[in-house]
Amino acid sequence: MTQALHTLLEHAERQRNDALALLLQAEEAARRLQQQALQLLAYRDEYRQRQPGLGGHSVTIDVLRSHHDFMQRLEQAVTQQQGQTAQAETRVSTRRAALLALETRVASVRKLMERRSKDLLRSHERQEQRLSDDAAQHRSRSDSPLGSAWSGQAEALPLAPH
Repeated sequence: MTQALHTLLEHAERQRNDALALLLQAEEAARRLQQQALQLLAYRDEYRQRQPGLGGHSVTIDVLRSHHDFMQRLEQAVTQQQGQTAQAETRVSTRRAALLALETRVASVRKLMERRSKDLLRSHERQEQRLSDDAAQHRSRSDSPLGSAWSGQAEALPLAPH
């Protein structure tokens, strides 16, 4: 097996391992963002339930306005968090696709190495078989009286009358 193929395989495996590490980081970041989004949604729902004036209590306009303004900021935060979570999920998908491509590349290089190894083995076996056949043929020629005549080493044999 050539050193170039081993080097190629090592390089492909290194790239694959790096891509796997990046994917794991992206998945962790997406998980954290999703958890933050859930917490933010729960807080928004809880704050909404504490809306002043519910249950017939009278409140000032300033308190209602303050509550309303804060709810708007919470909605903006939820929207922003959802955008960040969607971007994180996109990064995960992109990194997963990159990892799959690199896994395919590693498998392809291994398959190529396997094929080359089998081809080399077959070639070696064919060469050994040829040498064995040549040796057997040479022995057969040198062992038979007729074979000796063919090789030019035998004495002339008398022909029997018919």
